[in-house]
Amino acid sequence: MRAGTTEQDGRIALIQSDIWIGFPRAEQVLDRLQGMIEAPRQTRMPGLLVHGTSGIGKTMIARNLSRKYAPEYDPASGITRTPLLLLQAPPAPDERRFYLHILAAVGAPATALSARAQNVASLEVRVIALLRDLGLRMIMIDEVHNLLAGTHREQRRFLNVLRYLSNELEVSLVCLGVSEAVDAIRGDIQLARRLDEHHLPNWRDDAEFSDMIQTLIAAMPLEKKSNLKVKSLKQILALTGGVTSRIFALIKDLSIDAIVTGDECITDDAIAKWTPVWSRHANAHRRLEKSGCEAAPAPEDCRASARRVVVRLVVSAGCRQLL
Repeated sequence: MRAGTTEQDGRIALIQSDIWIGFPRAEQVLDRLQGMIEAPRQTRMPGLLVHGTSGIGKTMIARNLSRKYAPEYDPASGITRTPLLLLQAPPAPDERRFYLHILAAVGAPATALSARAQNVASLEVRVIALLRDLGLRMIMIDEVHNLLAGTHREQRRFLNVLRYLSNELEVSLVCLGVSEAVDAIRGDIQLARRLDEHHLPNWRDDAEFSDMIQTLIAAMPLEKKSNLKVKSLKQILALTGGVTSRIFALIKDLSIDAIVTGDECITDDAIAKWTPVWSRHANAHRRLEKSGCEAAPAPEDCRASARRVVVRLVVSAGCRQLL
């Protein structure tokens, strides 16, 4: 009995870990990025803007590429070669913060001067010198839509920094973000001209979606084959809105349930009964708001009602595993 439980725990842990599924649309972007990083240096390096809905798989693609081009130590030179630098854009378009993020990402040693005492120009010189020594070929900026948190002037300055780094180091620049960031980047005509656009759309009811679902389910460590009807595939699409992260969350959640219950496969009935985690949270919040808007309850009663709803929300959230 104990061995079975341990075996189940191992399979559940595997499901909860990051899983890479090489579906065609992701491989297409990866092939394009690999071609860019392997291209010879030139005065104007190619660039790419990958955009789509939040959760569509942009970060997953970026991390997969960064694992393929992980830093390697060169004993001859004593330098760790870093062909690809993956960064997350700072919460707001701030040059100083961005340069400090780069220094931290490459493990730059601390200087005698504090970060506050170093002006942007000195940070810029230091970053350029360090990145040039690393043999960098590509800079990837994830969550580039964070630049929208700044003013128009701050956005332009931040985009100028990205263009400057690409020019000075002769490296490819890749930006990833939601589609709202496209207009901001198009505002810098020079940068927009060198960044080709690749849109990742939400999944639709077609053969590509069906193949992806079958591939994803096959990657789950279940003992039986899951034979789903077309109606169930349509329901998965409706429940998730065609967003990759939500599709993964649904399949993972149902796979864990299948292991715990002993069904060992995902069934049409399980999909029909499944409630999205995001919907459960939304319903609890609506109940919470309703409890505070009913006809003039006493403050103590209102707070008690709110606490009961919050407890139900926490219990509900704790019973399911998120992606």
